[in-house]
Amino acid sequence: MHKLSIDEVNLNEKKVLIRVDYNVPMLDGEITDDSRIVSTIPSIRKILKSGGSLILMSHLGRPKGKIDKQLSLQPVAERLSELLEEKVTFLPDCIGPKVKKHIAAIKPGEIILLENLRFHPGETKNNWGFAKKLAEHGDIYVNDAFAVSHRAHASVVGVPKMLQPACAGYLIAKEITYMSMLLDDAPSPFVAIIGGAKVSTKIDVLKNLLPRVDKLLIGGGMAFTFLATLGLEIGESLVEKDALDVAMNIWVKSEEMGGKMMLPLDVLVASEISEEALMKTVEYDHIPKEWVGVDIGQSTIQLFSGIIEESKSVFLNGPMGIFEYERFSVGSEAILESMSEVADRGDIAVVGGGDSAAAAKRLGFQNSMTHISTGGGASLEFMEGKSLPGIEALTDN
Repeated sequence: MHKLSIDEVNLNEKKVLIRVDYNVPMLDGEITDDSRIVSTIPSIRKILKSGGSLILMSHLGRPKGKIDKQLSLQPVAERLSELLEEKVTFLPDCIGPKVKKHIAAIKPGEIILLENLRFHPGETKNNWGFAKKLAEHGDIYVNDAFAVSHRAHASVVGVPKMLQPACAGYLIAKEITYMSMLLDDAPSPFVAIIGGAKVSTKIDVLKNLLPRVDKLLIGGGMAFTFLATLGLEIGESLVEKDALDVAMNIWVKSEEMGGKMMLPLDVLVASEISEEALMKTVEYDHIPKEWVGVDIGQSTIQLFSGIIEESKSVFLNGPMGIFEYERFSVGSEAILESMSEVADRGDIAVVGGGDSAAAAKRLGFQNSMTHISTGGGASLEFMEGKSLPGIEALTDN
């Protein structure tokens, strides 16, 4: 990583303004998944142990520049306080005279969480004046919110331009380390498994990974667009008609590289998408009309799992089927199980993307990988080879 980290700056008696991602799922005012809060604790503890004070800032949801009490970060402050076993002072705004007064009086070891940044329209518009008011809160800026680092928002790119040094927290450093390793120096054999619903959202990822990997395994709904472009019957399975030409171009490039891309040998099909549906496994070229593909089949599971288990580096983006239904989650679970074996022996297994991370958590693999990315769109853009504005804005080391 070529950016300054929190290990490389003096934090003692410094007010550390840290951008975190506490955009957690809520139901009736209760946090249903606190993993994003938990992921920031190592950086928080480092800053406190080093004698700094903390001013945390985040967004929650999409209030569109207006106050929405249902999107207040107060429940997050309470949960963070429980996790840290430390007092976390919540302020009902993120800028203004009262906020400045509270922050002016903060002492080393104390923690403040500001109210939802997106209650102000200046956050998403990267307004200079709003960013300047935020920057005045700290002596040092830290970004530990990888999931929003692809957004050119005030707290992500505006503040670090005004408040230096601008450092990477431990979470961002870990994300950059593993993602960069996969793109630039992945131990071989390197296998990527790309699934999810649509080819169109993964075009640049496929193009960027194809020359880098030894094998590119395709599953999920996007597999049916590739099967359709080869002229095969796919029944009622998901197909992107607008992406057929692109899919064919990617397939041709794969063939020119020796056939790196592998499509399912067989698929699980269902009479409908429900837990009560009729199901059967059919070969890839025998999908019946009026049936819908919902998962990869057992032969594909055995083939893909064997390839994964022989690899030194594995990257997964996108589930193999409709994992939200237990009956259609077998393929995703098997692939994650194979990846966990790679991680167990000390090789690299990385899960990237929101749906993939959700599948890993739902199926019990959240602690079984080398790394699970916290960023959906951010990890996708990183693996496309794009630079992320929030990372670029940090101070070079």
